Amino acid sequence: MPLLPLAALFGLITLVCAVFLLIHAFRRSVGTGMMVLLIPCYILFYAFSQFEHPRKSLLLAGFFGCSLLAAVFLGLGGHGLTRLMIGLPPEY
Repeated sequence: MPLLPLAALFGLITLVCAVFLLIHAFRRSVGTGMMVLLIPCYILFYAFSQFEHPRKSLLLAGFFGCSLLAAVFLGLGGHGLTRLMIGLPPEY
């Protein structure tokens, strides 16, 4: 079960990186900020084409890498939790 806290940690890192992207988008214009906030795939376009920050590579790696890791750990942790709830022994 230690995978679920890891998923939460990586989700928190993703959230922090997303806040930096949102703040930058809203400083650019309210319309751009709303598009980044409300259109799911627009954040990909914005992050690679219009996002300018001194630590752009670190923020984008944190956002995309940690969101992928959070999804993987959440899936694996949920699978292990389901096995425990139905009475099967955990897989190692």
